[in-house]
Amino acid sequence: MINLAKMLLALLIGLLGSIVFIYFHLPLPWLLGSIFATTLSIRFEKLPIISPKTFSPPARILIGIAIGSAFTPEILNYIPHYFVSLLLVVPFTILVIFFGTYYYYKVLKYDLKTSYLGSMPGGVIEMVIIGEELKADTTKITLMQSSRLFFVVVSLPFIIQYIFQIDIRGNQLLTTPLKNIDFFEFFVLYTLSIFAAIFAKRIKVTAAFLMGPMILSIFLFSTGVFTVAIPDEFLKFIQIVFGVIIGFTFRNVPFKIIYKTLLATFGHFIILFILCAIFIAIIFYSLDFKVLDILLAFGPGGQTEINLIALLVGANLPYITLHHIVRLLIVMNIAPIIARRL
Repeated sequence: MINLAKMLLALLIGLLGSIVFIYFHLPLPWLLGSIFATTLSIRFEKLPIISPKTFSPPARILIGIAIGSAFTPEILNYIPHYFVSLLLVVPFTILVIFFGTYYYYKVLKYDLKTSYLGSMPGGVIEMVIIGEELKADTTKITLMQSSRLFFVVVSLPFIIQYIFQIDIRGNQLLTTPLKNIDFFEFFVLYTLSIFAAIFAKRIKVTAAFLMGPMILSIFLFSTGVFTVAIPDEFLKFIQIVFGVIIGFTFRNVPFKIIYKTLLATFGHFIILFILCAIFIAIIFYSLDFKVLDILLAFGPGGQTEINLIALLVGANLPYITLHHIVRLLIVMNIAPIIARRL
């Protein structure tokens, strides 16, 4: 109960940050406001708060459902159109890993295994586990991966708001309000998704609480079995949960180390930015996709966080989700093989 109270207090702080962001009309207030409020609050060590990780699995299930709900029967007709773009994920991922490893190893003089695993565009937990097995610097890997995620998640909303001129400020209605939801249908869907998540976890699917419900929802929505939307209030709560969790990334880490890590990782972020820009240009001028969709599809942030942003801005979720799945499959398959040879 004490831990629950500490989590709820952390979420309350995140909520207050969101309200401040809403007041100042800043982009994605529910997500970014909670990130910044938490990042500030964790510097006060006596504040009785802990990361609300307990809320993460049910929140991931909701995101999985939300992603799956975008796969309507009509959308399925467009999936073959994504094939060439999906193929380009392969060279993109390889280049991201190569240049990231080179930057950390040659420029920053990190050891090779740490540089390699820290430059992976995805699979934070898995990279740390592999790093432990191979005696790499897991603290650095965690900070490198977390910093990459932080930079991507924080920068994307501002890019979307001020470059793409998509208004994502304030307390906007994101989807159907709770009062208009078919509660029975939603309850059945969420219950089925829990079982899907547990099954995915049991068979060791990466990001099981996201992928299990997502795969189930894709089937259920693409066949027209379910049509219920995720309540607007739930989506906003999810943003606060993940905003607070992201904000807790650097807790108990000395500010000097945070500063050095962020500064070091910013160089990697610039490399990612340049590579993204190149592939966005290639795909935009050679294939028929919107720039924003390509940006979110190739944005090397966390799958959960990027999909959440895509959901909030009304981007092409099937296109974006499939690209992140391909990238994750590449990372999870080549990372252990090459890492053991370094």
